[in-house]
Amino acid sequence: MSVIYNCRHCGQKIGEVNHQFVDTSMLGFDHLTAKEKREMVSYHQNGDIYVAAICDNCYETLSEHPQYHELDYFIQ
Repeated sequence: MSVIYNCRHCGQKIGEVNHQFVDTSMLGFDHLTAKEKREMVSYHQNGDIYVAAICDNCYETLSEHPQYHELDYFIQ
């Protein structure tokens, strides 16, 4: 089973945790609200967990251009 982190904006793979057993509470999933879990975490049939996060480049872009938060997609 893997936990795969991808950027929600550009799709870039940020990182991956590969283990036979992953305690999601150790990854902080238990601190997410139900809405945040629905928006950020998806479970696949093969057991992998995909997490929508934000990469450093997109974070920096959003910090420099806060008006981009209004857009569904700011990378074209």
